[in-house]
Amino acid sequence: MCGIAGFVPSSLDAGATPEVMVSMLSLIGHRGPDEAGYYLDDGIAMGTVRLSVIDLSTGAQPMADPTERYWICFNGELYNHVELREELRGLGRRFRTRSDTEVFVQAWAQWGPACLTRFNGAFAVAIRDVVSGDLFLARDRYGKRPLFYVDGEGAGRGGEFLFASEMKAFRAVPGFRFELDPRELASTFAVWTPLPDRTPFRHIRQLPMGSYLTVRGGHAVLNEYTDLELDVEPFSGSERQAAAFVRDALSESVAMRLRSDVEVGVYLSGGLDSSIVTKLATELSSHEVRTFSVEFDDATFDESGSQHVVASYLGTLHSSINVSSADIAESFPSAVYHAEVPAFRTAFVPMYLLSRHVRDAGIKVILSGEGADEAFLGYSLFRETSLRAEWNDLSADERMARLGSLHPELSHFGPANRARLTSLFEQFSVERLPGLFSHELRYQNGRFAARLLKDQGDPFADLQALTESTSGYAALSPVQKAQWLEFKTLLPGYLLSTQGERMSLAHGVENRCPFLDPAVVRAAASVNLRFDDGSDEKAILKKALRGELPESSLTRRKQPYRAPGAAVFKEQRPDYMDLLLSRTELQKIDCIDPVFAEKLVSKIMATPSEAISTKEDQAFVYLLSTAVLHQQFVLGQEIGRGDHAKADLKVGTIVDHRNHRGATMTGRPAHEAGGLR
Repeated sequence: MCGIAGFVPSSLDAGATPEVMVSMLSLIGHRGPDEAGYYLDDGIAMGTVRLSVIDLSTGAQPMADPTERYWICFNGELYNHVELREELRGLGRRFRTRSDTEVFVQAWAQWGPACLTRFNGAFAVAIRDVVSGDLFLARDRYGKRPLFYVDGEGAGRGGEFLFASEMKAFRAVPGFRFELDPRELASTFAVWTPLPDRTPFRHIRQLPMGSYLTVRGGHAVLNEYTDLELDVEPFSGSERQAAAFVRDALSESVAMRLRSDVEVGVYLSGGLDSSIVTKLATELSSHEVRTFSVEFDDATFDESGSQHVVASYLGTLHSSINVSSADIAESFPSAVYHAEVPAFRTAFVPMYLLSRHVRDAGIKVILSGEGADEAFLGYSLFRETSLRAEWNDLSADERMARLGSLHPELSHFGPANRARLTSLFEQFSVERLPGLFSHELRYQNGRFAARLLKDQGDPFADLQALTESTSGYAALSPVQKAQWLEFKTLLPGYLLSTQGERMSLAHGVENRCPFLDPAVVRAAASVNLRFDDGSDEKAILKKALRGELPESSLTRRKQPYRAPGAAVFKEQRPDYMDLLLSRTELQKIDCIDPVFAEKLVSKIMATPSEAISTKEDQAFVYLLSTAVLHQQFVLGQEIGRGDHAKADLKVGTIVDHRNHRGATMTGRPAHEAGGLR
């Protein structure tokens, strides 16, 4: 795991290029505290901060293929690098290291962009072709690793094109300025996350998952190399065979993600998904597995009982931290600094604290259960979508029976809740937002949060345009469309990033997600709703591991991971909150409506914690996190603990090819010389 950054110089003085490059890397040094390196030629500056996980001694970056035509800065892991290395050796490729970075650059030299479909991994990468002068950026198929860029306008005096694993690296570029984008904020508030290619800031784009960007002659061209595989051939075997099929796919996925030259731990929430990952890790690991979790004093959020049951049953060496409301309030600004986006809940802050605990325990790599709910239809959203789509064709008795099993995760779900949902489903049984039928109820809360902005526009227009431009989307079933939206928005935009990768890498911890293996996602798509109607949450997963986990893990109510929200700030009243949410400071944020914002804050402060509505809670956390971002990025001022200093880099590799680009080049790449493609 690493962080990468770079730029195409324009008016920047050549002598200042290394200084800017080092400064950019220093701002993301937390991602790769082990070593750093950079590459320069007459048309590019790019570098890496490295977290050494595979091939600790010879895997330094930047790295080249044997001809030195292609230079790579690589963030992430190729889990199938062993298999790919053997395939490439069979094609005549010779390797100097054991690193997956070299496998990537050799695969690129052999197959070009077509190699991306062969990769099973989590990555964001920059590759420089010193012959053509092209720069290639690519990102994995599920968006596990971030990659941002600025093209042309807004790039500052430092260059005509910038890129980095985290946007904060752009602060090092002379003349670059952060500016919040009202249109993107409206979309983020409404949809809960930025769209796949967007960010909250003007001029800064995110490379979408499953895509690569070619920068050539001052122009950037975006290409998609893969899309989600949700509409696959149904599994043809029996239910027992389906369960075995899924278990085998998961077992192979975990085995690949245990490939590491350092110890691998597991996040254990106590729920089904992390329990499955833990079980398979203990079965496949060569050492005693260490598990880590978060505990809360408030029983509403705490899952420590289930965590300890699973840890004891599987014999793991378990460690947990207790996170209080005071901890969340204190660390909120630091967590937002690393997230770089407004957040609608505070659950990412405990993960920020947990990753620090994990790193302090000497662990660099962690497995987690993200992606299981999206792949195996674990959310009530999917059951809700199925019911709403069939609502007008069901009798009153059938509706009541289906409503009764809709929310097994809610212990208080009773007649009053069913009556309320009946009314809502009557209103939302027919699509109102074209293409977004499954998420219309969720997005009602987003509409309220969008009122924080002076100009809301149509916050759903860009997401609808994305669905309309996606080939095959219209032919998907309502549940598959719901899956597609989750895979494209909440999963990469919040769960894998704000709550996942960005919090773990804040402390130099790499997270790996076995459920987001392409083979596992395809297996899930082939069995979903094949053997049940979706009313039994993740039925095939439970059958696949029955008898191997505590029975309580298979039968307990689903408890979505949450943390205390607006009530934290009402009770703790941290000093920075009164500053950020004062009228004076709110008026500095051009896009925020200070009148509505002040009314919201006043209502939150005056309302008993238990009476704060979900939409008000979300809107308040959005407001506070946006105010923190404005202070940190737009104004460039520290807030809260202020522990965001540039890292002291251990620069180990410097490649300076300025004024003699291509002098060490030999040969042509296989994909341009009749080789396999």
